[in-house]
Amino acid sequence: MLTLRWASAFVLIALAVRSGATAISQYRRQHTATRTDKAPLTPARTYVALLGITMMNPITVIYFAALVLASQTTAASDLLDQAVFVLAAFAASASWQLFLAGGGALLGRVLTGGRGRLITAISSSTLITALAVHLLVSAS
Repeated sequence: MLTLRWASAFVLIALAVRSGATAISQYRRQHTATRTDKAPLTPARTYVALLGITMMNPITVIYFAALVLASQTTAASDLLDQAVFVLAAFAASASWQLFLAGGGALLGRVLTGGRGRLITAISSSTLITALAVHLLVSAS
């Protein structure tokens, strides 16, 4: 059983070293080569795409229809109340979509850039190594 733990830890450490070395070499190669990357999506374009996907989602349409129909049966509301409800629901949905699209675009730029990929790969290699060390320590 102890031999199996040592072999497992060795494989994990080898994977971590290979992953880290590959990330470092790709990062160095990227900075020495000319840049040919496409421009990332702008937050506005990401927002429009996400809004379009949401508006085409039938569950969203059914949800808002159910809310409107349910509010009509429980209490008599005038046209102004209904219009305010629809505008408030639209503003809430639009602000949430804006938050998701903006945050996703920002996070995407950070993580998909060369430095972000390097940091992610080094963090992953560190975590794998820590798990391998924990495997060996718990065996003792």
